[in-house]
This record gives sequence, structure tokens and C-alpha cells, in this order.
Amino acid sequence: MTISPDADFSAWYVAAYPRVRRTLTLAVGDAELADEATAEAFARALVRWQQVQRMAAPHAWVHTVGLNLVRSALRRRGLERRWLARQRVQDVPAPPEPDGALWQAVAALPERMRTAVALRYVADLTEQQVADVMGITRGAVASSLSAARARLAQQLAPSERTLP
Repeated sequence: MTISPDADFSAWYVAAYPRVRRTLTLAVGDAELADEATAEAFARALVRWQQVQRMAAPHAWVHTVGLNLVRSALRRRGLERRWLARQRVQDVPAPPEPDGALWQAVAALPERMRTAVALRYVADLTEQQVADVMGITRGAVASSLSAARARLAQQLAPSERTLP
């Protein structure tokens, strides 16, 4: 069925979309993948609308594009699965248990210090990267980290109790 040369893409899309989506969903058995492929097929039709509207079977064209997209996605998934299966899993030691007292002390820090500590020592960012994330200068980060370390050292230092 050809579409008149002055046909509106929107009207064609509204009429054709449900059928294409239904067809792709049944063909692939994955509604999410069908949605993605349907959307992409119609996006490609819109880009080529001047040619598509003159085709003898524009509905067939958009179905074909959608099915090709589904096949490509399934092929990629298969390649990814095979690649992952070939990768050797190395024994990775479990991370050390966090020191409860340390993290309680960090949690008690003011927000700016706590954020700087988390970004620097947990996320392992450089001081400049921490500054960029926090929207402050590198010097302000260094100052916050220094103050945080001093507070933590004071809070975590063994207490000097006199024994009886």
C-alpha cells in the first residue's frame, strides 16, 4: 500500500506503530527489545520519509528494518555471552571488612569533609577530580581532607586512661 506523496508521517506512525511493535514482540519474545527496535525503525523511517512514503509497501519496509534491528541486537547479545564465557574468572580477594569505628567517625564529619573523604579514599579520585566533582578548588579539597584526617586521628586515637 503506497502512501500519498503528501502523507503526514505522524498519521502513518500512529496507524502503523501498534502493528509493527506487536509483530516484533511476537517475533523476538522480548517486549523491551521490540520497543527499542520499533522506535529505531520508525526513527529511520522519519529520516527517510521522502523515500519511504513513495515505496509500494512502507509498512513492510519498517517491519523489515525492525526485524533487522532485532536480529542485530540478538547477534550482539550472543557475541557478548560467548565473549564473557571465554573470559577467565580470576579469584579476587574479598575486600577487607570496613572498620566500624572508622566509618562511624567518618559519618560524624561535616558534610563537606565526609564527601571529600569518600571521593578521595573510597572512590579513589585525585584531589583535582574531587575538586571537580564537588565544584570547589583543589586547595579547598586539600584543606578539607587535612582537617578530616586530623579530626579522625583525634577521634580514633586510643584513649589515655589511667589504670587503677
